[in-house]
Formats: sequence, C-alpha cells, structure tokens
Amino acid sequence: MTPTHPHAPSIAPDEDVARALGVSLEAVKLVRSSELIDLHCDTFIPFRLWGYDWYARHEPAPLRGHGFGHLDLPRAAEGGLTGAMWSITTNPMRTAAGRWRMFQRNLDRLRGIFASSQGFLRHVRTPSEWRAARAEGAMGCLIAIQGGNALDGAPEGIASVPNDAVSRVTLVHLSNSPLGVSSSPASTLRRDKGLTDKGRDLVRRLNDRRVFVDLAHIHPKGFWDAVEVHDRSQPLIVTHTGVTGVLPHWRNIDDEQIKAVADTGGTIGIIFHPAFLRPAGGPSDGRMVVDHMQHIIDVAGEDYASIGSDYDGAITPPPELRSGNSYPRLVQHMLNRGWSDTRIRKVLGGNFLRAFDLLRPGA
Repeated sequence: MTPTHPHAPSIAPDEDVARALGVSLEAVKLVRSSELIDLHCDTFIPFRLWGYDWYARHEPAPLRGHGFGHLDLPRAAEGGLTGAMWSITTNPMRTAAGRWRMFQRNLDRLRGIFASSQGFLRHVRTPSEWRAARAEGAMGCLIAIQGGNALDGAPEGIASVPNDAVSRVTLVHLSNSPLGVSSSPASTLRRDKGLTDKGRDLVRRLNDRRVFVDLAHIHPKGFWDAVEVHDRSQPLIVTHTGVTGVLPHWRNIDDEQIKAVADTGGTIGIIFHPAFLRPAGGPSDGRMVVDHMQHIIDVAGEDYASIGSDYDGAITPPPELRSGNSYPRLVQHMLNRGWSDTRIRKVLGGNFLRAFDLLRPGA
C-alpha cells in the first residue's frame, strides 16, 4: 500500500465509505489498493470562472452536479483518486498571441494550486516522477492542454512550454481551429475536415517532445490524418469519449479508431456524460460507463480502456456519479459484471501507466 501523505485530506474508514456510497467493502478496498487515474479532469475551469475552491468539500455539489462542482480534493481522496490529468482549456476567441499569453498565465495558476497543497498535489512529468510521488502518498498531477491552438503564438510551439510541464495536448476542442476540425456538428462547415498542415506539424512536434497526442473531440478525417503522421512507436490516447459500438454519436469513436489507438499501445478514457453514452432504454447509472469500457475490451482487449470522466467540464454525469467520491460505485458495477480484480486495476490506472511508460521510457 502507498503511504498516506501527511497533508492528504482526511477520509472516513472504508466501512463508512462503503455504507455511505451503498457499495460493498470489496469495492472500496479494491479502489484503495489500486492506482486510480482519471485521464480528463476540468476542475480548473470553475476555478477560472468563479474561483472555485479545490480544497473545500463541496457537497452537495453546486447546481446538484449539473455542469460543474463534481470534484474537490476531499471528495477525490475519499473516492480513491491517486492521480489525474488536469486540463487547461483554450479560449478560441483570443488572438494567437493572446492564447499563448493566457496559457502561460493559467499554467502558473494551475501550478500554484498544486504548490499550495503542501506537497500532496505533485506535478509529475515522467513515470519516475509519478512513482516517486506515489511512494510518498502524493497525488500525481499531469498537466494537459485542451485545444492545441493555445500554442499558435508560442515562438517554438510546444518546445516553448517551460520545463516540459505539459504531458498531453488535445489537438482540437469544440470549435474548428488553425489545426483542424472538431467533431462537433456546429464546427464542420469547413470543407476539408482533416488536419491542416499546421495540425500535422503539431503532431510531429508533440512526438519530438514525447507529449501525448489526444484525439478526443477531433473529426474522424482529422483523427486518421493524425494517425498517418504520428510516430507509431509512441502511444496515442483518446482521453474522454464514448464508443459508437454502444451509441452512435458525433462525439464517440468507432471500432477502427479503437483498434488504431490500441495498435500504438495507447488507451481510451470513457467520459461520464450520458448524452454520449446512453442508448434508448439503456441503464441510467454507472453501468452505461462500464458498457462502453466493455465494448473497448471486446474490440481490442482489456489493456486499452481507462477512465476519462470529464468532471467539471460542463457535463452532467448520471446521478450516482455526480460527486468525485463516487469512483467506488463504478468499481461496484465492474464487480457485478464479473470483472476480475486484474482487469479492474488495469482500467482504473494500470492501462494509463503502461502507456505513460511507453511514451517516456526510462524517464
């Protein structure tokens, strides 16, 4: 077991957590003994919008979990979260120079949040830094850019980011950009739906710096353009998505895309937003998340599914998952389905850590 960090939020005994969440003690203990890594958390957005306090327990969640307020450190610790990729989302309405200036400011602000945790939130950039943080009981925090156009105004692109602080770039977000086209129907008016030359160049530059290329949100044409130019020795990831094999939707990826990510050794995080997950007549609780994970496993194997909740990213999770302490409820659904402990540990964090080791071997 990883030791508890001296500045970690206090949590209730396992028995009390199990009782409060309505899950088995087995589910809580399995979470507590695993690495639980969420590939996409957006809690920096409500911080930017109204100064949302990461360190205070927000329960009930603001707006009852509609849009924001899903996650804070007390609930994350209680839910067993040991690490996450925290996104800095790009405002496309700014100029290229303005986007770059704002990214630098927000990078400093996000790292300031980490620093104020007295070592519990540890910014990590490499697998070895991850292991060192976890050996001390700290939560591993990887920094991501959502919307690669944040780098348009950077003098040397991703190489301009100080200290290799960023571990992942989601190429496009909800709007088109100089890099390519979003999968959003409102953003597909551009005739060429693929990556632009600038977008292809960004993929190559991310490969040069060994930064994860995230293909969430991108139009299928751009997805395949990225696959074509990507260094196949490095893992691709899709951090927060559903799959069309369960629900056909513009936001989701299909079986061939799943296989393309798996072929590079990457992983795919399943989002918690029902609009992308729940077919008519389907379950209205966390089972819908597990259904999409199961489809990835059926298509590519159990080494390629992960969690990518998109907590605090303007989503509304199913009611039982609207609080960041609810990860054991998801594990209970996995146990109910008969998944082995080994498979569950892979999905909770092992699959991401394997991909991280592939991305930055020996680092």
